[in-house]
Amino acid sequence: MALSASLFLRQSQTLAMTPQLMQSIQLLQMTHFELNQFIELEVEKNPLLEFAANDDTPALADRHGKDELHITPDERTDRDNAEGASFDPLGDVYDSTTSATGERMSEQLDANFENVFPDDTAPQRADAPELLSQWKSMPGGGEGESSDGYDLDDFVANRVTLRDFLNEQVPFSVHGAADLLIAQHLIDQLDEAGYLHADITEMAERLGCASSDVARVLDSLQQLDPPGVFARTLSECLAIQLRVRNRLDPAMAALLDHLDLLARRDFASLKRICGVDEEDLMDMLTEIRKLDPKPGTGFEASPLETITPDIVVRPAQDGSWAVELNPDTLPRVLVNQTYYATVSRHAPKNSADHAFLTECLQTANWLTRSLDQRAKTIMKVATEIVRQQDAFLMNGVDHLRPLNLKTVADAIKMHESTVSRVTSNKYMLTPRGLFELKYFFTVSIGSAEGGDGHSAESVRHRIRNMIVLESPEAVLSDDDIVDILKKGGVDIARRTVAKYREAMNIPSSVQRRREKRAMAKVSA
Repeated sequence: MALSASLFLRQSQTLAMTPQLMQSIQLLQMTHFELNQFIELEVEKNPLLEFAANDDTPALADRHGKDELHITPDERTDRDNAEGASFDPLGDVYDSTTSATGERMSEQLDANFENVFPDDTAPQRADAPELLSQWKSMPGGGEGESSDGYDLDDFVANRVTLRDFLNEQVPFSVHGAADLLIAQHLIDQLDEAGYLHADITEMAERLGCASSDVARVLDSLQQLDPPGVFARTLSECLAIQLRVRNRLDPAMAALLDHLDLLARRDFASLKRICGVDEEDLMDMLTEIRKLDPKPGTGFEASPLETITPDIVVRPAQDGSWAVELNPDTLPRVLVNQTYYATVSRHAPKNSADHAFLTECLQTANWLTRSLDQRAKTIMKVATEIVRQQDAFLMNGVDHLRPLNLKTVADAIKMHESTVSRVTSNKYMLTPRGLFELKYFFTVSIGSAEGGDGHSAESVRHRIRNMIVLESPEAVLSDDDIVDILKKGGVDIARRTVAKYREAMNIPSSVQRRREKRAMAKVSA
């Protein structure tokens, strides 16, 4: 076969990952907080972008009855030229006719705000001169200053941290410059829970002192509030708190030395080791439950993060569900076409300024379209999820249907990756509570009767309810749970039940029987 060069005409479609397309993909998986940060940066860089007002007015209408924000630059230029408009850099800030018009309106409406109480112009004597001087010394204070410069957060007391709380007590328990230095190093080694993970020998070598001095200072610091701080293990933390309550007897000390048996609920071995009967052991366990295993967590200033739902679902009047986007999470960004038309009219063609404005306009238009497409995509996915999980919204977790990304993607004619990005870190507020969109996607468990599958989350909910309602005389084993679920139409294996039970931190039937029988005897 001879080789020769030839030309062919071929038509094909390809998808190019442009920076704008990558930006649209990134906007889909951004949270509300991340999206606001991104838009704020874009507004700072792009002079044509601006935040819209908080009112519901979608756009401003000019006197010709056409949307001012959607009029094309050519139409605006023709209109301004026809009206003989001239470029005035300060035209939007100040108009020479404004002052005269305002004076006439004040005279006609009697709305001037001149001082009609001349006696008030005299300076008033301060009842508390020292407070007045303090007020004037504040940033932004002084005569003639407005209150706009003050922030109420500046006057709110800061939350006391664990280290600040301990530093206030150290001078009353530790004396001497060397001991204070050791105490400060020990405080710096505390974690958020109040535990000390530093080695005494290494700290003594680093500070150039004896290990006995570090141990002596540590013993003094363990007497501080809250009880249990500066403990190196959980047993030591509980022992410090019990010593403060005068409850650290030999039996309790033996129990603290064998917390691993308590975790396994091996009460028979604990009774033998501690030398107590069941009633005394239950009293000891009740005493331990009253202790705080993490005494330092109450002082850490970790702010609470409030979750703002992206979608709100409400019952509609016709019996269906009304799915709406939360207006608080929708960014309000507009493209200032007026500013672009005004500036570009005076910028020479093919100049750097004109090219910069054109690029800014393209970026701004692309961003607004991307935000609009993001909102529409979230709405489509949320609406399909609500349609698929209608039984859950009506009757609860037991009726949660198995659902995967492919089912939703095929229904709304999108790719699975797009649905995955939309459901990441997005929350839906329903009459059943606030849920992440990922919550509605669960694995399907087969039906024993050959019907529709069951959601894994609903099966876990059934297992949890069965274990909560079991009696001490009839504790359910994993095999019993499998039999009950199969009678209810759920085809599930015993190892799956054990996996779900362990994931929910539920002990085995043997451990549950021991604990429930012991608690029943104590309550009796």
